[in-house]
Amino acid sequence: MKKLLTAWMIVLCLLALPSVQISAQEDPAKQPGESEHTQTVAPEAEDQSAQTQSVQTEVEAKAEDQVAEKRKEILTEAMGAVAETRTALKALEDKKAEEALASLEDVMGKLDLIIARDPELALAPVSVSVMTHDLYASPDTVKQQVKTAKEFLDEGAVQAARALLSVMASEIRIRTTQIPLASYPDAIKAIAPLIDEGKTEEAKTQLQIALNTLVVTEEVIPLPVLRAQSLLLAAEKLAGIDQRTADQNSSLADMLTETRNQIKLAQELGYGEKKMFEPIYDQISQIEKKTQTGKSGTGFFNEIKKKLSGF
Repeated sequence: MKKLLTAWMIVLCLLALPSVQISAQEDPAKQPGESEHTQTVAPEAEDQSAQTQSVQTEVEAKAEDQVAEKRKEILTEAMGAVAETRTALKALEDKKAEEALASLEDVMGKLDLIIARDPELALAPVSVSVMTHDLYASPDTVKQQVKTAKEFLDEGAVQAARALLSVMASEIRIRTTQIPLASYPDAIKAIAPLIDEGKTEEAKTQLQIALNTLVVTEEVIPLPVLRAQSLLLAAEKLAGIDQRTADQNSSLADMLTETRNQIKLAQELGYGEKKMFEPIYDQISQIEKKTQTGKSGTGFFNEIKKKLSGF
């Protein structure tokens, strides 16, 4: 019992600490009034290394590029189809059957266009929302948090463990909402006859069911891996310099050390299995040995860049 009380005292103390950085962009596919709320507790933020800070701009640019690529996949017709479906539902709620039928006709027109353009397409992207959850902590801090959480679980303090683990993430989460083209068009087609027969309530129910079939997929991009990639690019530039100065050699060594640190953070946070990380540590060690003697070249980095791209 004493341990359980101690667990909750720790959690209450954590509640007074600064929360992690969390940002979100509104999902345009949501209905008015819908909202996301995230409440978390976190260990006290730790200072980032000078090396990590030096590549922050590149990390942010990479993240923005990946989000932009996802946004390019959004289909205007798909957005319109979902919007018109909701317009039809609102019209039925307002007892405006003719307006609802007109909206449903518009929905089918947009869906037919999407299918005609790409008959093999299974999911039509409607919207993309992004959430960034950044944890400024060392690998050792994360390891200790996980260890403490396990101890809490052993004592049955599930909520205390949950509070500790709830913020153990450093990532960009990209959520894409999509129309399932195998079922959505047929569901919409079946609603017009219901309206014609005066079965308004059933039509409303079926419209809501159709909207509930929208598929949401998520892609998680670990921020420590993005930082490691940017650090390696900076290190590769230094490694390519002939006759490096002592300061340049020191900077190169620091970059490689911080790369290892970011990879270790990714591992402690669970972004991959142990067997995925071991070859990366080996590659970093090999690069360190080759560059410690002042040897220059960029081919040292090819293998590790390939492995990191696998994340």
